[in-house]
Order: sequence, then C-alpha cells, then structure tokens
Amino acid sequence: MDLDRRQGTHDTAARELAILAEGLETHAELPGIPDRRLALMFACAHPAIEAAVRAPLMLQVVVGLDAKAIAPPFLLSPAAMSKRLVRAKIRIREAGIPFRIPEPEELPARVDAVLDAVYATFTEGWTDPRGTDAIRRHLTGEAFFLARLLVELLPDEPEAMGLLALVLHAEARRAARRDEAGEFVPLDRQDAATWDWRMIAEAEALLRRAATSGAIGRYQLEGALQSAHVHRLAMGASNWADIVRLHDGLLAITGSPVVALNRALAIGELKGPAEALLELDTLATDARLAQYQPWWEARAEVLARMGDTAGARAAYALAIGLERDPAVRRFLQHARERLHR
Repeated sequence: MDLDRRQGTHDTAARELAILAEGLETHAELPGIPDRRLALMFACAHPAIEAAVRAPLMLQVVVGLDAKAIAPPFLLSPAAMSKRLVRAKIRIREAGIPFRIPEPEELPARVDAVLDAVYATFTEGWTDPRGTDAIRRHLTGEAFFLARLLVELLPDEPEAMGLLALVLHAEARRAARRDEAGEFVPLDRQDAATWDWRMIAEAEALLRRAATSGAIGRYQLEGALQSAHVHRLAMGASNWADIVRLHDGLLAITGSPVVALNRALAIGELKGPAEALLELDTLATDARLAQYQPWWEARAEVLARMGDTAGARAAYALAIGLERDPAVRRFLQHARERLHR
C-alpha cells in the first residue's frame, strides 16, 4: 500500500511539474538518484527559483501538501503561503525556468532546500505521534525513507547525516510520548527505558561521523541538541549551559525566532524564569510568532513560574486554541487548571 501510494504521489508530482515546465522529462531514467520523488525535489531546488520558496514548492508539488499544512513550519498563514506559491509558479512560467533532473555534480548545491522539505514533511507527520492518522503516518515514513536515501546518495554531506540523526532521535522517543491512556507525556517526564536505544546509537554515530567533516550546519546542531537532551535525561546530567551554547550556534546560522524561543527556555533552566522572560520579551514584537502555539505555551510556562497566574492563564488559553493535537490540548488544559490549586 505504501509503495502504491508513493507511486501515485510520484505520478501527480510529475504531472504538475510538467505543467510548470514542459522540459521536465517525467519518464526519464534517474542516473544517480534511485527515487523519483527525491529527484523531483532536486528539480524544484533550481537555483533560479527564489530560495525561500524552494522547500514549500517541493512540499506542495512533490509531497502533495496543501498551503494549510505547509505554512506552519515557515511561520506563515495559509493564505500568505498560498499566495507565495502561486506567485512562484507564475514566475517560473514567465521566466521559462528549465526544469530537469540535475546531474550528480549539481546535487550538493541544491541539497539544503531538499533537507528543509524533508524535515518539514517529517514534522507534519509527527503531529500524529500515535500513528492513527494514515496520511500523517505516511508522511513520517516517507520523510524517514528520504532522509536515509539522502545519506546514501550524498555520503559525505554532513547536513544530511545531521538530519537523519535528528529524525532518528525523534523516532526513538515516539512510543514514550503517550502513556497507556493515550495522554501526552512531555520529554522531561518520559521513561528513558522505553526509548529505542538502537535508533539513538545510530543517531549518535551519524553525528560523530558528520563532525569529522569540519563543517557545521543547522541539522547537525539540531541533532546535537537532541543528543544533549538525551544525555541530560538518561544520565541525570545538568548540561543546560551546553544546550544554551548549541542554541547560540543554531541562532547564528538560522536567525529563526523559533530557535530564539527555545534558547530562551534553555536560559530559563540555566538562570531562572526572570531571565527567560527577558529573552521572550525581546521576541514579543515578532508577528510571525502570534499564531505559533509553542510561543504561547512557553510564555505560559515562564509566567507561571514567575507567579503571574493571570498572564499564564491568558497565554495557556491561546496555546490551547492553537494546538491541533487533542492529547496535547488536554495536557495544556490540565496545566491551566493547576494554576488555581
């Protein structure tokens, strides 16, 4: 069934890309790229396409996601993402960008956008941690498959190794994210004995291998952060200073407000909630965070630790309204109710 679904998505992607540009040979052999979906992703990473739209274009055209699903990882509204994709397609047609499967030597220059698309695919599938949503389960499996394939295709690419390590760390903890009643269990309360330690060992080996390249990037740092949290929880180590430093490096590379948000929470663990609130206040004017659920959850947690019950309740209310996962929503509702006890 998975193979049939994957082939159907390949065919749909090829047809849409053929509409975008007649030059794409949808039935050609793919020397050096053993999977058509991955080949089409590299085709969408053409250097003439605006960098910010390459990964979203892959998610729509190749993975088959709509603007509503694509928008959250890029901190855009569905309407804004839809407009961006429509404009990109118009520009592609008007500019006559020659879509084609790139040659093997062209792949390293295009890999960053492909990594972003694969990771966004994984995170969309990750919103169904119990595996009960067939569509999202399919997305997670596809992203895992593509992440492994990228490492095989580009064995010396450290960021591909970093992405696979990141995905492995997340997958290793999937079963621990729910208790027997199906309720959400946050990372700090998970039983490390239920994690898949074979996956974790593979992830650690990939990170060590990537480190020998002498180059550092987003996904290596993301994977290293997951590794640091595993060490902290499994070994009882207080390594928040290291976690803050990893966030510093990641923020310098990405400039992402999401990274800045996570960095603020790490600073709160290291220096206390007052310092975390100062960091959060510097991000409060960033409009991209207004509809981002973790932003309001983070504010609620910090305000609760500061004793600001009213502020925490208001932030929790917004976080609850934005959360898609019913189990996480119940977890947040319980946290809000505990403020009165």
